[in-house]
Amino acid sequence: MATSAEVLSYLIPTGGWAISGDDFENIYYDAGVKPITKKQFDDAFKIVDKVNADKDTAKAAAKSTLLEKLGITEDEAKLLLG
Repeated sequence: MATSAEVLSYLIPTGGWAISGDDFENIYYDAGVKPITKKQFDDAFKIVDKVNADKDTAKAAAKSTLLEKLGITEDEAKLLLG
């Protein structure tokens, strides 16, 4: 599950905000930063979760492809790197 900080980074990537805890009510904005709505905040959790899942899937696929190219298993790779 995405964190509130990840959601805020997604919605306002330029920064200018701080959050205390994980609640929408605890978001503080710097002067000149346009605040987001609670709906935007809540809806963005699903989006960020999907983005993170897609990244994890791509990383796993790349890892699997590399292991296949090398002709070794994940445990063998761990032995080499450990």
